[in-house]
Amino acid sequence: MKIARKTVHFISRYKHGLWIFFYMIFYLAGFSILENAGHRHYHIIHSVIDDMIPFCEVFVIPYFLWFLYCFAGVLWFIFRCRDRREYDKLVSALAIGMTIFLIVSCIFPNAQDLRPAVFPRDNIFTRMVQALYATDTPTNILPSIHVYNSVILFFSFNGCRQLQKYKKFRLFTGILTSLIVLSTMFLKQHSVVDVSLGLLMSFAVQTFCDRVFAGDEEFARSRAGRALY
Repeated sequence: MKIARKTVHFISRYKHGLWIFFYMIFYLAGFSILENAGHRHYHIIHSVIDDMIPFCEVFVIPYFLWFLYCFAGVLWFIFRCRDRREYDKLVSALAIGMTIFLIVSCIFPNAQDLRPAVFPRDNIFTRMVQALYATDTPTNILPSIHVYNSVILFFSFNGCRQLQKYKKFRLFTGILTSLIVLSTMFLKQHSVVDVSLGLLMSFAVQTFCDRVFAGDEEFARSRAGRALY
């Protein structure tokens, strides 16, 4: 009974974290369907700048760190962030951008042809990239979710009131985000085009969410003020 009560208390306290969990089920299902759709024609995303960027396998490290960054970041906002609105703003921004990505991939099937046919070197990093290429198709890349989610998390960490005194941590998130963004191009996973659109979408959606939740905060304050009278 004691364990049951603790479980009920835990779920009740952190139930706000469930909707991002259910959204991820929806997103992964949608992404899987798109990946296996087998379109006859993909729009190739390419820029002349892509040809100037060399392949650099060391960037596989920050590329893979993206998964930990996103997972740990969302968990922190669920379990440690004291301001519920900051969590709501983060997951709303993530869900909006990822849904836009699914819609774009559905109506505008896209792919890239940037991956090297032969790796210039043979080392542990190129083998990691080879494993990445084997599991991740070069399709449905526009806009880059790797870029988008990283930048949204950076905005969320740096805008969190609770973290304002931790300047080194906020600097770390900025450096890691920058390395992740660069990794998508140096590993030939994304074109400059979809990286740029990922950045643009992150700024646009974050601005939208800032305004929406700022209005929500003002409404909550005004309601609290009226309650005093």
